[in-house]
Amino acid sequence: MYNPKSMEAEEFISHEEILQTLDYAEKNKSNLQLINSILEKAKEKKGLSHREASVLLACDIPEKNNEIYKLAEQIKKDFYGNRIVLFAPLYLSNYCVNGCVYCPYHFKNKHIPRKKLTQEEIRNEITALQDMGHKRVAIEAGEDPVNNPIEYILESIKTIYSVKHKNGEIRRVNVNIAATTVENYKKLHDAGIGTYILFQETYNKESYETLHPTGPKHNYKWHTEAMDRAMQAGIDDVSLGVLFGLESYKYEFAGLLMHAEHLEAAHGVGPHAISVPRIKKADDINPEDFDNGIDDDIFAKIVACIRIAVPYTGMIISTRESEECRKRLLHLGVSQISGGSKTSVGGYFNPMPEDENSAQFDVSDRRPLDDVIRWLMEMGYVPSFCTACYRSGRTGDRFMEICKQQQIHNFCHPNAILTLKEYLEDYASDETKKIGCKLIEKEVQTLEDEKIKSAVEKDLVEIEQGVRDLKF
Repeated sequence: MYNPKSMEAEEFISHEEILQTLDYAEKNKSNLQLINSILEKAKEKKGLSHREASVLLACDIPEKNNEIYKLAEQIKKDFYGNRIVLFAPLYLSNYCVNGCVYCPYHFKNKHIPRKKLTQEEIRNEITALQDMGHKRVAIEAGEDPVNNPIEYILESIKTIYSVKHKNGEIRRVNVNIAATTVENYKKLHDAGIGTYILFQETYNKESYETLHPTGPKHNYKWHTEAMDRAMQAGIDDVSLGVLFGLESYKYEFAGLLMHAEHLEAAHGVGPHAISVPRIKKADDINPEDFDNGIDDDIFAKIVACIRIAVPYTGMIISTRESEECRKRLLHLGVSQISGGSKTSVGGYFNPMPEDENSAQFDVSDRRPLDDVIRWLMEMGYVPSFCTACYRSGRTGDRFMEICKQQQIHNFCHPNAILTLKEYLEDYASDETKKIGCKLIEKEVQTLEDEKIKSAVEKDLVEIEQGVRDLKF
């Protein structure tokens, strides 16, 4: 039944295979010889199968768990260095026809204010985001064919790209909307989107259908095969994710890795990024109503094991998580975070009063973007607003080839330095700029290629003189 090359959801996400995998992992969680052999394979930095990774996730040997964490941190450094990409979510509309029981946007919720941004309001939101320093957004919208048709999404993307405010511009629009048709994915591709994002929520078909009792999202097959349609339409950067807390975390972990294996087997390109959100409190949602919540220790191990299993993928943690939790996960594999985020419609330019909250979930890390940037730099990370790979055609298999050869440092690190310099010149507080300038001086010296180093030094001077959007 299990076939990663199949285009049928229940064959590339085989329930029977997951159950067998979990049984195998449980029986071998203390098998020192097997765990050592898996870790040796992992050190080759070519990834692990879902079954091998599940054994590491189940491992109950303390010293081996420490080895897992150290290996995850090393793999993250080898592939992504000390760069952390910044982005912000942008909620366009919370109208939705689905009945998802974990989301306050479900159509039965009559308490939450419903709102859809006009194009003028989108311009205001983008201007506010540009004033913060953001260059990359992920647009979000509920599924509603009347209020949020594909034409509205396409018009909104065009509007976002059109706004040029002072030295600000959004250079990459990622899209997180409901599963749709190949034809609509082609339209998104032609509109110049970056990554298409769609969370599976849960890979357990029975749980999935229970958690999505009504609406088009109830169709497990349609939703689970969405990434295949997106790739068929030419979108070669896609981002996976599950919502931890809905189903057993071990089940979701195996399913998530099987989905990544499927994309690699069927399309030759694995996921550009993987998100690992946990269910959070929202308007009429109580996380305690769900029985599969995970604590911070389990969460950290999940992130570490994903990093080891899928070393090439980006990993994303949003402001759902606290400052302390995000700090821990940055070391173990996370390469992208949101900052200064609002999860309500119109939350940046004209936030709603607290009693009219339209947020999709509560934000735990409420710090302004400048505080997040300074925090990252104080830990030795280079905050990056880079979008050069997408705009230079380094997407899909072209990006993955560079990444798997551990060569993205030659592109991404210089670009991270340049975009950080832009931020420091245009948006940073005096304290943040002081810390950032010292960090840039240090990071330039780490560039091994003298031609690249010389070009970066020249570009940094030009940025100081007012030139923008220099990239490798």
